[in-house]
Amino acid sequence: QVQLVESGGGLVQAGGSLRLSCAASGRTFSSRAMGWFRQAPGKEREFVAAITWSGVNTYYADSVKGRFTISRDNAKNTVYLQMNSLKPEDTAVYYCAADPDLYGYYVPTKSSQYDYWGQGTQVTVSS
Repeated sequence: QVQLVESGGGLVQAGGSLRLSCAASGRTFSSRAMGWFRQAPGKEREFVAAITWSGVNTYYADSVKGRFTISRDNAKNTVYLQMNSLKPEDTAVYYCAADPDLYGYYVPTKSSQYDYWGQGTQVTVSS
């Protein structure tokens, strides 16, 4: 089992930055791809970014490409999401998720492909 705890959310003005963290329990963190998703009120949960278990490859939604950066520190069992140039439309609850597969070849980008989820952290961007 993997338990995930997000932190780092808050209120920021448009154009500002935030860094989200997701701390994972267990010994298998370094073997799993990790993803960030977000869900705005009245909308479906959407993919934001993902990173392979090795950290070598990263993937982004078009809406955040060039502004957000996903990274991981396997020694600290933590995955990060650096968010720059934030826009009001980035307002949402942000969730991290862990791939159920170990050393997976493909990185999941759909929420249905992830088995482990954190509780979420609220990000609000004011205009």
